[in-house]
Amino acid sequence: MSDNSPSPDTSVKAARPMIEAEGLSKFYGPFAAARDVTFSVREGELVAFLGPNGAGKSTTMKMLTGYIAPSEGTARIAGHNMMENRIEGSRHLGYLPENGPLYPEMTPLTMLEFFADARGMSKTLKKDRIEKVVDICDLSSVMYKAISKLSKGFKQRVGMSQALLHEPDVLILDEPTAGLDPNQIRGVRETMRRLSETKTILLSTHILQEVEAMADRVVMINEGRVVYDGDVAKLREIGSGDLDDAFHNLTTS
Repeated sequence: MSDNSPSPDTSVKAARPMIEAEGLSKFYGPFAAARDVTFSVREGELVAFLGPNGAGKSTTMKMLTGYIAPSEGTARIAGHNMMENRIEGSRHLGYLPENGPLYPEMTPLTMLEFFADARGMSKTLKKDRIEKVVDICDLSSVMYKAISKLSKGFKQRVGMSQALLHEPDVLILDEPTAGLDPNQIRGVRETMRRLSETKTILLSTHILQEVEAMADRVVMINEGRVVYDGDVAKLREIGSGDLDDAFHNLTTS
């Protein structure tokens, strides 16, 4: 398969890179989950990270966050090497993995208080930040309910609130709309638009309509390699005007 990747959009080159993948590879024996993945997300961008199931998206995101070590290459968040200086990098990072772990016996309030204490927040800061993330994620109606009793949509919001709690300037979100109904997806889209005004976001999704509605740029991966890095308009051209066709053309041999 030929590489149809256009050059990345040059309009944001003045902004500093906040998420950097440099030659990231992850090998499990002879199998390469990711191979030589290279791209960056600059300050203020919302970049959609696309690819079919098993393409290496989640593996790449886990390497970027320092959750797993790359076999080769370097991951940086806000300039910090995530293998050498993960704690400093994590101060800038909010990470929401797919089906992110929650404590089902806790309420959203007790979980947020727990994470605030774990981060060493003062009593005043903890109160302020919890109030703000509850407002951003629209959790006020479920704050005292057990997380196990919440809908999939509210559980996603709780996970998002935890990722936002320490006011990071970088967000890496793996399939935040997975399993949500259309109204819940609309709510996530509105939240992303608000957050993108002040944060740098890498967002993994399978919903191409969401890409067009939210993303400044698209990075697409297939079989562990980057096959596209550019804007939505140029991606549409590859599919003769159709994003579904562009996705198919870039991810099939």
